[in-house]
Amino acid sequence: MLINIGHIVSRYGLVVVLAWIGFGKYVKMESRVLIEHSPLMSWVYQVASVPTVAHTLGTVEIVAAILIAAAPFSARLCAVGSAMAIVLFMGTLSFLFTTPGVIATHAAGVPVLSGMPGQFLLKDLVLIGVSFWSCGEALARRQRPTSASQPQGVESNSMTLPAPDGAGKAPSSKP
Repeated sequence: MLINIGHIVSRYGLVVVLAWIGFGKYVKMESRVLIEHSPLMSWVYQVASVPTVAHTLGTVEIVAAILIAAAPFSARLCAVGSAMAIVLFMGTLSFLFTTPGVIATHAAGVPVLSGMPGQFLLKDLVLIGVSFWSCGEALARRQRPTSASQPQGVESNSMTLPAPDGAGKAPSSKP
């Protein structure tokens, strides 16, 4: 039961975070400061305006959230949305290394993250992990036949590991 609760909270917590941040890109919240210092993404402002980039990112985040939320109905859509989230979080995690002000101070030689943007970006480490889990779970579900007694997307134990090679096979008569 706790595993099922964890799965639901993880997946739909990811949905809420993606949708919330995505909708935020349509109001005041935008990621210009983070993007302009990124060697991977700073070029986008030469192609599009700040509001266009913000709205595009927001739309991608909202679409990813909707696709992940479709998990009970479509493992394929969930896998696509989860893969989109992985790409988004890879981008934002790269900002940890390129954005000025991520490291606030050093305590005994150990870097300490600033509250903003450091700790704000660090949460994406957990979110990318949930995205990988969600994608993997959805892909595994697509490969399993669905039981007639169980609705699609509902599993009795999604943490079941595959049998080791050779398990369940008849012993070979060859020496």
